[in-house]
Amino acid sequence: MTLQALAVAVVILGLLVIALLIVVLALARQVGVLFERVAPMGALITDSGPGIGDPVPKIDLTTLDGRSIAVGVAGDRSQLFFFVSPDCPVCKRLLPILKSARAAEASWLDVVLASDGERNVHERFVRERDLGDFPYVLSRDFGMIFRVSRLPFAVLIDGSRVVRAKGLVNNREQLESLFIAKEFGSPSIQHYLDRTAVE
Repeated sequence: MTLQALAVAVVILGLLVIALLIVVLALARQVGVLFERVAPMGALITDSGPGIGDPVPKIDLTTLDGRSIAVGVAGDRSQLFFFVSPDCPVCKRLLPILKSARAAEASWLDVVLASDGERNVHERFVRERDLGDFPYVLSRDFGMIFRVSRLPFAVLIDGSRVVRAKGLVNNREQLESLFIAKEFGSPSIQHYLDRTAVE
């Protein structure tokens, strides 16, 4: 009798596992459909500081290693100022992505890391994270111009010292959205998608 009850229990459990597998596959399909319907989200644009399309005041910055950097280099090259902090875990997670993006966009883009605070802390951060290839500026005033309140924050400035894109950046997609916004001449990915939907 117990052998028969055990066989029935195994059959019932087998049917439950098959039913559970069907439910998981159905949910996976629905998640895929959801991702197709949701438009990509770009960097979170803040309303403070110079707006997109606004000129940036002429500023000369000095890097940790003593080089001079002018904001808005005349010509075809743009600058991405990426505001970071040694205490920011999201910033640390994005650094390899930023290195990859810098290499991919090297034909038109210069990437500059920006922060404020104690010089020795940032020098250690540069060594620990192997950031010696990046120009790294410490300037509280520069961060105040853009009203940077949360990190990581990025500002894309063209060769005419005009802000082309900016925003809070938490992942690769948001970083790339800054480049796409500049490429399409739109303040943000959301603005571009809204504009093309209307047309």
